[in-house]
Amino acid sequence: MSDRMDTNEEELFDDPDDLGTVVLTLDDDTDLTCSIICIFPVDGRQYIALLPIMENDKEVEPEEILIYRFIDNGEDEPDIENIEDDDEYDAAFDAFNEILDEEEFGDDDDEEADDEES
Repeated sequence: MSDRMDTNEEELFDDPDDLGTVVLTLDDDTDLTCSIICIFPVDGRQYIALLPIMENDKEVEPEEILIYRFIDNGEDEPDIENIEDDDEYDAAFDAFNEILDEEEFGDDDDEEADDEES
């Protein structure tokens, strides 16, 4: 899998809720377009969570979230790396799940506050 992200910097900052997309080139030269879900820290490293949306310009049903190590090297295009260590992957996956839980819980708080105001 390629360790380079193809991103459009304008896309990343147009909508704060939309982080844009990246195109991964797989080992078989298939292009996999993914939505960026979030970039998050764990133990001093950055990770990126991606949701596949297109494969070779054809829409795909998202089946799984992909998590990679994210490296902002100060260049135009950050790098991503496969996470080879199981413990590191588990820590990144657990942190991502906590983020999802916080988002889900935070949305419930907002809805409850809206209900109380009505």
